[in-house]
Order: sequence, then structure tokens, then C-alpha cells
Amino acid sequence: MTQGDGTGEGWWSGDSTGPFAGRGNYRWLLLAAFFLAPFVIPVIANAARESEWAVIVVVLLYAACYAVFPWAVSVRGTASRVGFGVVILALGWTLFAALDTGGVYGLLYAIIPIAMGLPLGWMLVLDGGTVLALGVIEASGGANGLGGGFTYSDLWAMFGITTTLFFVVRLIRTVRRLRAANEQIAALAVGAERERLARDLHDILGHSLTTITVKAGAARRLLETGQGEARAIEEIRDVESLSRSALSDVRATVSEYREVSLAGELAGARAALRAADIDAELPRAVDDVDPAHQAVFGYVVREAVTNAIRHSGASRVTVTLGRNWIRVADDGRGGGGGAPGTGLRGLSERLAAVGGELDAGPDPDGGFTVKAEVR
Repeated sequence: MTQGDGTGEGWWSGDSTGPFAGRGNYRWLLLAAFFLAPFVIPVIANAARESEWAVIVVVLLYAACYAVFPWAVSVRGTASRVGFGVVILALGWTLFAALDTGGVYGLLYAIIPIAMGLPLGWMLVLDGGTVLALGVIEASGGANGLGGGFTYSDLWAMFGITTTLFFVVRLIRTVRRLRAANEQIAALAVGAERERLARDLHDILGHSLTTITVKAGAARRLLETGQGEARAIEEIRDVESLSRSALSDVRATVSEYREVSLAGELAGARAALRAADIDAELPRAVDDVDPAHQAVFGYVVREAVTNAIRHSGASRVTVTLGRNWIRVADDGRGGGGGAPGTGLRGLSERLAAVGGELDAGPDPDGGFTVKAEVR
């Protein structure tokens, strides 16, 4: 939807999705012809019989304004649109006051497009000014000498129609803004779902594939040396089990039914570290941790242990827990000092969603530490 002049009022747009796109222009011409016919045909017929060519010219210009209405109100800038409103209103007053034809209701054919195409402020100025001018004319006793005359009832009818147009146009514009807002919300929801899916898949596959790679490598080495076939078979069975578990987690993630537990992640971390020949110092219970934080802390364990296995070259990983915090430390190389990777950014987002913070970086004494705390 085109924003017009930036006021949010330019809803009669000429963009590719607007009401006047493509064949919409022809539909508008048919609608305008149907709307103008009860006014234009009798006026032109009477003017032709009386040879009042000035009336015919002005009426045709009046109709031409309707033909160019979609283009006139879709151009950028308020000035052009206000100029169009002034022109069509001047033609209406010319027919009504100067040429004494069309009657007071002929001014409605100028009031309506102004209400439809101009910002609300300018609509109040031009349409409200027209009704006010009619009221002044009626109060001063000059109504009988214009356009066949009009009465207070005609004045109130014009006021009622103009007021109704004001609120109808506001309603239409509000509905269009709501539709645009709903489209934007839908787009944001799609983006958020994509981010969630990417984050969850990274968390699942990063951990599982790292463990599978380590175990498959261990099994390969055992088979190449011809020793420990039983151990190799056990590693291969673990690879099969991990593959099935990862596949199940991926399916559950897509369905948004997967649940992560801190206890389960600690058990998985113990197995993964053992397969990578890394000493693990892990808590054996999670009872001291706030149950509300255990799921997000499970993600911290998964990501930190996966990074330690893949990147750190560590020989020991230590996990310590508190009621509202968790710390995962290794004695490896301490990281590359660059920007956080996808996993750590995902952890930060998860923690931020529950009011927590992530602190990850190299230790001064060597190694790398990931600490998460929910305040």
C-alpha cells in the first residue's frame, strides 16, 4: 500500500496492488460514469436546448476531474492533491453560483471526491468550508438567488452528508491501516518462526552431529587398529541411537513440541564428553535449580559442551549450577576472540526472552567460560 505523502492518508494509491491497478482504472471509469450520469445528462441536455455552451464546458470539465481522480490523488505530495480538490470544488461552485445550474446538491459531486482523496485536515478545510459558506449564504438571505435556491433543510442535508463522509472515510482508512498492520504482523511472525526453527535446529543438530562425529571417529580408529571390536560396536550402536534421537528431535522441533530438560542435557553432555575423551565434572542433580529456568539452562549446557568438543581442544569441562545461574567452563584454547557464533547468539535470545543474560568469553587464566543468569 502506497503511503502517499507520509501522512498515512494516501490510500487511493496507484501502486500495483491498489484499487486502480491495471484494469482497476477502467472499473473506476465505469463507476464514475454511473455515478455522474444522473447529474451530467440532465444538465447537459437542458444546456444544449438553451445553447448554454459555457455550462456544457464546465460540466464536461467536472466529469473530466472524475476521470483523472485516481491519478490526481495517488501522486506524491499533498500540494498536487489539494490543487485537484480546489479545482473540482471551484467547478462545482461555478455551476451552482455563477451558472445557476445543478442546484445545491450538485456541490456533492465535488465534496465526495475531496473526502475520498485528500487528507482529513484538508477535507475539513474544503468540505467544511463549503458547508459553512452555504450556511452564511442562507443566513444572509441570499439562498433564493443561487442555483434555484435552497432551504435550511437542504443545508442540514449537506451538513449531514458531509459529516457522514468524514466518519466513513476515517473508518475506511482505519480499516486499511489495520489490514496493513496485520500483514506486517504476519510477516514478522513468519520471520520469528524462521528464527526459532533455525535456532532450534542449530541447537539439536550441532550437538548431535558433533557427538556422532566423535563416536564414529572412535569406532573407525578401533576398527583400523583391529583392537576393541566390542567397544567399536558399542560406539556404532551409540551413533545409531543418537541419529534416531536427532531425527526425532528435528521432527518435534518442526511441530514445536520438543521439550528440553536440564537433567537430560547433562546426561547427554556426559556421554558426549566421554566419547571425546574429555574429563567431565558435572552435577549429578538439578534439584537446586529453579524449575522455571531448567529448560533454558539445558540449552546452555548443550551449546557450551558442543562448542567445547568441537573448538576448544579442552581436556576438562566443568559445569556448576545455582538456583538462577549456570556456568560451563573448559580448559581449552579460550576461543578465537571474534564475534559470537550462531549458537551463542541464539542462547542470548533465549535468555533475553526470560529476563536473563549470557556472559561468554575467554578466561584470563586460560580456557573458555559460558555463564548464564536469570535475574
